[in-house]
Amino acid sequence: MTLRIAFCASRAPIAQAALAALTRRYGNHAEQGSDVIVALGGDGFMLHTMHRTQEIAAPVYGMNRGTVGFLMNEYSEHGLVERLTSAEEAVINPLGMRAFCADGTRHMGLAINEVSLLRAGPQAAKLKISVDGKVRLPELVCDGALLATPAGSTAYNYSAHGPILPIGADVLALTAVAAFRPRRWRGALLPKAAEVTFDVLEAEKRPVMAEADSVAVRDVVQVHIRSEPGVIHRVLFDPGHGLEERLIQEQFV
Repeated sequence: MTLRIAFCASRAPIAQAALAALTRRYGNHAEQGSDVIVALGGDGFMLHTMHRTQEIAAPVYGMNRGTVGFLMNEYSEHGLVERLTSAEEAVINPLGMRAFCADGTRHMGLAINEVSLLRAGPQAAKLKISVDGKVRLPELVCDGALLATPAGSTAYNYSAHGPILPIGADVLALTAVAAFRPRRWRGALLPKAAEVTFDVLEAEKRPVMAEADSVAVRDVVQVHIRSEPGVIHRVLFDPGHGLEERLIQEQFV
């Protein structure tokens, strides 16, 4: 059976050149009805493609035509069909964000990596953190805080000194960004099924923004976050170079 491959690429010239070369060699099937979607670009474009195609059954296989490429495979024009048929699959559930703003509006978003809250003014943010309706931290003075999935634990979470989580772990990383009070509070590991609520204290004086991947919301007063097991992203990696291996390797760099 011929493998039906759908290619998409970022606007970067190197990604567009790869798209043209691969299309000449393998053709380019429509995404709806394809067996696999091949995304050409960097991690940002890979996340965009995963969100954009989440209603399509085909898994996504990324090839790096960007910079970091943590979610991507090495680029090559040769042997692509063989690589795709032997690829390992990782299943990722995103986080769902419900953000309530000072003007009474509500905004929804999905995040494959993390949902972050960041101060949006000159003063540090003040956040109250509840887990499953129980207040766990009455006041966190900080530049921000985030809740990360295992897939996103090596991104912003790791830069904020949060832990790297195994891809199969049923936990989420709650990590502070530049915590001032409690001094050097580094966060917590929470069950994947937990619902985390951030209440913004003194919101008018200390404005906060929330972001779930590409969805950014300003002047939030309350944010609810939980894993969405009903939303499934299927991602393909070359054998021996899957997310599990990459997460382990990242800790020994």
